[in-house]
Amino acid sequence: MARITLENIKKAFGKVQALDGISLDVRDNEFFVLFGPAGAGKTTILNCIAGITMPEEGTVSFDGKIMNLIDPAHRNVAMVFENYALFPQMTVYENMASALRSKLYREDEATIKERIDKAAKMMKMEKLLERLPSQLSNGQKQRVAMGRALVRTPNVFLMDEPLAHLDAKLRNSMRTELKEMQANLGSTCIYVTHDFMEAMALGDRIAIINKGKIVQIGSGDEIYYMPCNEFTAELMGDPQINIIPAEFEKNGSGYNVVIEVNGEKLKKELPEDKAVFAKIAADGIGKADLGIRPQHIRYSFEPAEGYFKTTVYSYESIGNKSVITAECGKYQLRMIAPNGLNVAIDSDIYLKPELDRSILFDSDSKKYIIRYDEEAIRAFATKEVK
Repeated sequence: MARITLENIKKAFGKVQALDGISLDVRDNEFFVLFGPAGAGKTTILNCIAGITMPEEGTVSFDGKIMNLIDPAHRNVAMVFENYALFPQMTVYENMASALRSKLYREDEATIKERIDKAAKMMKMEKLLERLPSQLSNGQKQRVAMGRALVRTPNVFLMDEPLAHLDAKLRNSMRTELKEMQANLGSTCIYVTHDFMEAMALGDRIAIINKGKIVQIGSGDEIYYMPCNEFTAELMGDPQINIIPAEFEKNGSGYNVVIEVNGEKLKKELPEDKAVFAKIAADGIGKADLGIRPQHIRYSFEPAEGYFKTTVYSYESIGNKSVITAECGKYQLRMIAPNGLNVAIDSDIYLKPELDRSILFDSDSKKYIIRYDEEAIRAFATKEVK
């Protein structure tokens, strides 16, 4: 396998800057996830690594060897496309065997059969091997495309949303299979997705991509708990984080954060951090955005001490949980609830945000300022907390 390095990669399509100075260092045997919204540049990064797209600036290296002038066939990569790219005249078996019968990577027929049988069993498609692509569903076609990559022993697996067309049950099982496969093969894998759960479940590290730039790189836990800005915080989570307008209020040598919930004010003293206090004073930051995850908002359908009265805007039951959205004046708050509740729209609901679990962002730059439980999260990220 290989260590994949990208340095200052730039690529434009007409007036659209698809990649704007992308630099990545994917370690040998790492499962690396590119995560971001549609149009962020994720697939273009894969295409530059594979050699399908030539960058206008920057270098692509495998184990320190620059590959820019190496054609795709000689880079020894296995790529799974979102659109399958199967040979329509070949059976499933022949499609999976095609790479192993090429002049560059030829194997004997016994080895080909052994590898295909193993991949077919992993992908649960042993009974599909004699069918043509026209006789398969979209999910089955995607499994064939993945199986064709799995029979190889390439420098790197490049996967462009390979689970997108699978049904929910198979998609969940394939996450486990993919992770186990990568560990057993000791392979380097770069995986593109716009699914938060896939990114968290699969990635050793995750790169957040937006508008052709890298926003943040880290483990799933690091990015989820310590997002560098509001964009990342909103991307990492389902339902997404609540963003509440807040203000800083001087409190002796420190500051309080003040939010308003349906006309009532709630204050919380900032944790002591001289660097943050100095930044707030020097930059003249008077306002902030307070981010709080839906699971950190308590609720009650009866009045309770410390709870603020609001009204129910919507109630959605989504599988193993429900999401209640409350109208709080100038904004709405989402919270997680169990299934089976009898919740009427426009009925009263009482909320208590757990501000000691919240994150503060600059309301102008949208960049991270501080997290209330930052010390605990840093300890968690470094595995010091058991």
